[in-house]
Amino acid sequence: MKKTFAMLLMIPAMALTATAYAAPQPETCATKQQAIKQQLEAAHQHNNKDQIAGLQKALAESQAHCTEANLHADKQQKIAEKQEKVNERTRELKKAQAKGDKSKIAKQQKKLDEALHELNEVSTQ
Repeated sequence: MKKTFAMLLMIPAMALTATAYAAPQPETCATKQQAIKQQLEAAHQHNNKDQIAGLQKALAESQAHCTEANLHADKQQKIAEKQEKVNERTRELKKAQAKGDKSKIAKQQKKLDEALHELNEVSTQ
């Protein structure tokens, strides 16, 4: 009985965990503008006049100039920058491996892992 109850409690927890790690939706002009509108609503609730002014300007700029092509180009540029960082970290790791310094190898491996994580995050957005 206790095992069944424990399993019943774990099912919703696992479902919530799975949705938390779901892939993010690709950014479009509409989603970008919706996010700005949500921030604007929160700023209105807190009566933050400076933030309201900045968000209204950002929303107007987005509505006037945002295109899917621009978003795609920006994403590709971010991916290229992160890929270059991965390449640089790989070169640094190879240098450390050639010298045989274990502490430097570990440090460079950690930096490479972080750069790969950043690249993965930008790629999946």
